[in-house]
Amino acid sequence: MTPKRPKSAGAIPKKVESPALISPKSGPLYAALDLGTNSCRMLVARPQGSQFQVVDSFSKSVQLGAGLEKTGRLSRSSIYRTIQALRVCQQKLKRHNISRKTLVATEACRRAANGAQFMTRVKRETGLVLDIIDTQQEAQLAVVSCAPLVHSYTDQLLVVDIGGGSTELVWIDLTAVPRKDRAKSIMSMHGGFAARGSTNGGAKVVDWISVPLGVATLRDQFRDVEDDSARFALMSWFFEENLSEFAPYKYEQKREGFQIIGTSGTVTTVAASHLDLRRYDRNKVDGLQMTSDEIDKVIRNYLAMGPAGRRRDPRIGLDRQALIMSGAAILQALLRCWPTDRLSVADRGLREGMLYAMMANDGVLENEIE
Repeated sequence: MTPKRPKSAGAIPKKVESPALISPKSGPLYAALDLGTNSCRMLVARPQGSQFQVVDSFSKSVQLGAGLEKTGRLSRSSIYRTIQALRVCQQKLKRHNISRKTLVATEACRRAANGAQFMTRVKRETGLVLDIIDTQQEAQLAVVSCAPLVHSYTDQLLVVDIGGGSTELVWIDLTAVPRKDRAKSIMSMHGGFAARGSTNGGAKVVDWISVPLGVATLRDQFRDVEDDSARFALMSWFFEENLSEFAPYKYEQKREGFQIIGTSGTVTTVAASHLDLRRYDRNKVDGLQMTSDEIDKVIRNYLAMGPAGRRRDPRIGLDRQALIMSGAAILQALLRCWPTDRLSVADRGLREGMLYAMMANDGVLENEIE
């Protein structure tokens, strides 16, 4: 399947921030649910200034896309696991009496032959209505969620969202934006962007692409390769082949003024391993900068461990160990194409983006961006 650039554009939010859990207080509550190929995740939050405070959250590895590469359909067991998780989400929404919510599904439901039937069953059994968003909406949400991590010295920005079933890459030229306004210009992209050449406050989208390979789908395509190192190398080179139509891939980029921001479980796991965190700490991971050499060292350590060692490593975790090497293969391919000393780790994503889209549309956020 070739990478896609849908023509339609969806609304995207302003600023994204996801603080630690707090106790509920009075005030409007919003909810955002992201049903991906591997995980079901939800945040409940209230606006606070130009950001938001998290009141409640949920995250569960449901492996909705398990077997999708082989059969083209969502399996019975995957559907069962997912509906059980969505019932928990429905209970939380009811408990908090939330009326403003956005619930979306991504690549697995886009691709599955029975994706629409699954949505109907979800509505019947849980009462939840999920929208299957297109790849451009997904890319837009990823971009804005990472905006607070954009540096004032960044001239060229690559935002990478490694999902379970697809990977979105967006290249943005910020050279026409005053340095002090560069993060703000990314946050202002709530009106959407076109495939090429659109501008938002001076920020120009050079190109974007959605590669139909994520940590789950890439792993499944090479599951029959027994040798661990060979499988990793094949996955990395295969992913790079899918970047051939991405405009920035064709031209050499200057290292100075270039920043990659990565948002995914892969990137945050690599960061946790780099920091040797036995217990995950978002405050230490979100916004961390890693060099290409530091990332390569972590990946080489993963390979040296082998599958058994990775399963025992607390920095990786049981939920992530089966997917970390396919994610690392994608990350390595990106760094092979665009080596950088400025990869920023983003522990944020679609949920944060959806929350800010709703809050911005309702006018409950302060205009001033911190």
